[in-house]
Amino acid sequence: MKPELLMPAGDLEKAKYAIAFGADAVYAGVPQFSLRVKENEFSLDQTKELIDYVHKQKKKIYITLNIYPHNNKIESFLDFLDKLIPLQPDALIMSDPGLIMLTQERYPNTEIHLSVQQNNVNYASAQFWEKVGIKRIILARELSLKEIETIKEKNPNLELEIFIHGAICIAYSGRCLLSNYLTGRDANQGQCAQSCRWQYKVLKSDNGEQNSDFTIRATPRTQNSEFLLEEKLRPNEFIPIEEDSNGTYLLNSRDLCAIDFIEDLMNLKIDSFKVEGRNKSVYYAAIVAKVYREVIDKIYSNQPVDIPKLFEELQSVGNRGYIPGFLSSELGHNSQRYDSNSLMQTHIFAGILKEKNNNEVIFEVKNKLNQNDTIEIISPNETIMVSLKNMTDENNIPLNEINPGAGLFKVILDKPLTSNFAIARLEGRQKRNS
Repeated sequence: MKPELLMPAGDLEKAKYAIAFGADAVYAGVPQFSLRVKENEFSLDQTKELIDYVHKQKKKIYITLNIYPHNNKIESFLDFLDKLIPLQPDALIMSDPGLIMLTQERYPNTEIHLSVQQNNVNYASAQFWEKVGIKRIILARELSLKEIETIKEKNPNLELEIFIHGAICIAYSGRCLLSNYLTGRDANQGQCAQSCRWQYKVLKSDNGEQNSDFTIRATPRTQNSEFLLEEKLRPNEFIPIEEDSNGTYLLNSRDLCAIDFIEDLMNLKIDSFKVEGRNKSVYYAAIVAKVYREVIDKIYSNQPVDIPKLFEELQSVGNRGYIPGFLSSELGHNSQRYDSNSLMQTHIFAGILKEKNNNEVIFEVKNKLNQNDTIEIISPNETIMVSLKNMTDENNIPLNEINPGAGLFKVILDKPLTSNFAIARLEGRQKRNS
């Protein structure tokens, strides 16, 4: 069985690129009832447009409605549901038992997938949800391969979906209270302020201890501003931490990348591989879909897969450093990135194809380009290297440079692109041509 590759759709354009580059299905949310308010800007009309487009491509689309609502949202949820179901999404991704019950009563034929927010970590829980009519469970991220195998063995008729790539929430199955505590923005209502990514400083006195108003103290360990954290009620249980002039990032989790485990997961007959990232760029959607499409297809066809090369390709998109999550073992010190919350990547997103006419292609610029830069133009089936020696705007006026927001730029290729979908990129800034 070939697993489904499920990609995020933060907007229609991202959905189009994810599908063009290999996704079997996409998932999207609506602001009122999804846990990612900022990343889901779909109105009802836009949702209809998205669903219609996906179905014309003979792909599937799942709508995320996974908030834990207070009483005042239940009636508005039902009103919205009455407008959504006629649009015929392929499934709803839900977490709240009450909303699941109301949806099943109102629309008994609607397919429901259990959100990762329900933190399903054992086979008995999976059996319970199957008995109440859940078609698919998105398993918690806190599971090893062996635990996933057991859940599948105990629930052979239940579809299982797992995350294989993307950002990891610091909280257990994403059910975080930190944002609400610090800012009043409830992550479980879709308002996460990403407090785990903030800078934090170790406040210390001259003798190395913190002010008594704080619950932790920092004792200097080296001359390089490395400290040991000690929680007030846990004496002598030290946690090493490094701090520079910018502070430190105590809860800044690295990103998930399960490329080394795809074959193992396929052997377990997992039904769907899910990628996180509705707020990421079109470039992210395209490259990540392209890489995992190739991995899945080659393993399924018993062809050799160059995993190191494909992993290197994943490094070209923004990431905080990759880890395999809990698939291999318990996460330890290396699962966090303490020095910075900035994204790392080997390439810069240069532009997105807007028009093509034979060998002439027009891109919308996404990052600054200079004359003589060499860019890669990547489509689902080919990659073309182009030197910007004769870069012009769309009116054929020569350009020495072009900045994002300045409009479009035109390049002439040696051969026509075979796809209407393409992205342009160049290597990291430190390797740019002068």
